[in-house]
Amino acid sequence: MKLREIAHSRTGDKGNISNISVIAYRKEDYERLRQAVTAERVKQRFEGIVRGEVTIYELPKLAALNLVMEKALGGGVTKSLAIDPHGKSLSSWLLDMEIEGE
Repeated sequence: MKLREIAHSRTGDKGNISNISVIAYRKEDYERLRQAVTAERVKQRFEGIVRGEVTIYELPKLAALNLVMEKALGGGVTKSLAIDPHGKSLSSWLLDMEIEGE
C-alpha cells in the first residue's frame, strides 16, 4: 500500500532545509506510520536530492511525524535552480512510498 492511504502531509522550507510533516488520518495508524517512515527510508527515497541529515521528530499526541531534511533544496530558494525551490512536491513523492499494509 502507499503511505498516502494512511497519512497526509504539509511541507515547508527554511533556507536549504525541507520540513515535511506526515500526519496519520487515524490515530490507530500512527504506529504503522512511525515504523514505515524512518530516517533511513526517507534518505533512500530522496537519494540525490537530500544531501544532508534526515531527523525525524515524533509527535504521538498528534499522530504525526516531523521530518527535517538538511541540504535538500539545492542551496535554498534564492540559490536553487530547481523548478520547485520550496520543495512542496517532496511531500507528494514521500506519500507515494510503498509501505507494508493490507
